[in-house]
This record gives sequence, structure tokens and C-alpha cells, in this order.
Amino acid sequence: MKNTAQAVRFDRYGAPSVLYVADIPMPEPAAGEVLVEVRAAGINPGEAGIRTGALHNRFPASFPSGEGSDLAGVVIKIGPGVTEFAVGDEVLGFSWTRSSHATHTAVPVSQLIRKPAQLSWEVAGSLYVVGCTAYAAVRAVDPQPGEKVAVSAAAGGVGVLVVQMLRARGVEVLGIASPANDEWLTSHGVLPVHYGDGLAGRLPRDLDAFIDLFGPGYVRLAIDLGVPRDRINTIIAFDLAEELGVKAEGSMVASTPGVMAEMAKLVADGSLEFPIAATYPLQAVAQAFTELEKRHTRGKIVLIP
Repeated sequence: MKNTAQAVRFDRYGAPSVLYVADIPMPEPAAGEVLVEVRAAGINPGEAGIRTGALHNRFPASFPSGEGSDLAGVVIKIGPGVTEFAVGDEVLGFSWTRSSHATHTAVPVSQLIRKPAQLSWEVAGSLYVVGCTAYAAVRAVDPQPGEKVAVSAAAGGVGVLVVQMLRARGVEVLGIASPANDEWLTSHGVLPVHYGDGLAGRLPRDLDAFIDLFGPGYVRLAIDLGVPRDRINTIIAFDLAEELGVKAEGSMVASTPGVMAEMAKLVADGSLEFPIAATYPLQAVAQAFTELEKRHTRGKIVLIP
């Protein structure tokens, strides 16, 4: 086995240009961990927020910082006491140590599941954050058949799953997105609503719930529209949610092997479509985040180490 790996690093807060790929010592799996050779790792807006310093008060970085949560790959070494996986197993899951944007990372077995054979590496490697976030966001508003639910950023990485999950529950879904996403949303049974000036006038006044996947303005809009606060959930405007008494449930409350397995099964059996917008080599991580931060991606952008 090689004695070095490569991993994304940044030494200061800033734009995507602060990201670089460094040679690091090959990680060594501790007790209860396995070493994964990463085949794919999704990128997420939250990681961009950490890198810019926008989330410093909630998720501070210590420098040099690693990056990345989502991953899929092959187990190449097991740590002491591990019986759940063996060398050669294909897995997907997550890192809580900001280490998945790398060629190799050590991961606790409690944060991994076996990769369904039907899932491509790109899909498996980008499913954790959006899958668990979508699961938590839908659960938070407790949608019932026949209700009307609006979703902001409805065609983004989380949004594409949320709107499909809501439709599967018999919900009337209003998907807030750009006109470029009308066809995709309509084909999945979602009523497209264009964001921008005058949005409030394009949304009905009898919404039962609102899922915000974009930012604070939508939380205030939901309140202005009369949506009950206990049926508004945001995955991004944490401080405002606390201030206004709405929910802010995301991946952190649904990061379990059970939830990951359920979401992986739904994608693997075709119940949920999971679009991959683009793939980039690890060395092009800055370009990948530049594209992500335009906020017009349908589905996921994935790094391929």
C-alpha cells in the first residue's frame, strides 16, 4: 500500500481559489474504523459556507483544514475490532472530520453502509448530505396527502429529492426555481413557480407547509404568507430560524445508517431520480466549487479522486 494520499486543503477563509490538493500521510484506521479508497465525493453548499467563513460561529475551521462529508469507495484496510466490513467491500457514507475530498480517508464503521450494486459511484458518493437532509426536511413539516407545500431551490441537490418525496406522499408541490427547471419539475408532477420579484404574488395564500432550501428570505416569505411556524423548515437559515421560532432540521438530525440505507434503496430501485450535474477530478476542486456557488445546479456536482 502507498504511504501517502492526496486531500483537499485550505489555509484561510476565502473564495474557491484558496483550495488546493496536498500530499498527506496515508490515514491509518483506528479502532472501529476502516480505510476507504474514495471513488467519488459530492460537494455541498455547506462546505462552501465553511470555507468562506460564513459559518464560522457554528462550524469554525482550524487551519490547515480538510474538507468534505460525502463519500463512496472501497475498503482497503480495517482497524482493530472491525467486523462489519472486510477489505474489498464497496461502501458509501460520510465523514464528520472534513476528510472525504481526498483519495483516501479513515471512517468509523457507524458512518458507512454497503453500496447497492445499482448505484453508480457518482450517485453513491454524493448521496449522504442531500439524502439525509431531504429526509429530515420532509419529516420536519409532516406533509399529509392533499396538502400544498412550497419548496425553495426545488431543483437543487436537496430539492430534487424533496419534491419527489413530497409527491410520493400525495402532496401538491410548488417548486420555486428558475424557468430553466420548468420542464424537469413539471415532468415530476411539481408546479413550477419562478423565483424573483413578485414571488409572493405567485404563491397561494393557503400553503400548509414551506421547506426552505436556499436562505433567510424564504423563511420570512413563508411567515408573511401565513404558513404556521411549526410547519416551516429551513436547512440553512439557522440563526433566523431560532429567532422566529421555525424549524431548522437537516442532515445532522438524520445522519444514521438506517436513513442512509432507506435513501440509497429508494434511489437504487428507481423510486427517486437523482441527477448528477457534473463530475470533476480532485485537482479541479476549485472549479467544481466555482460552478456550485453559481447556485444554478440541478442535482449534484461530484469529485472523482
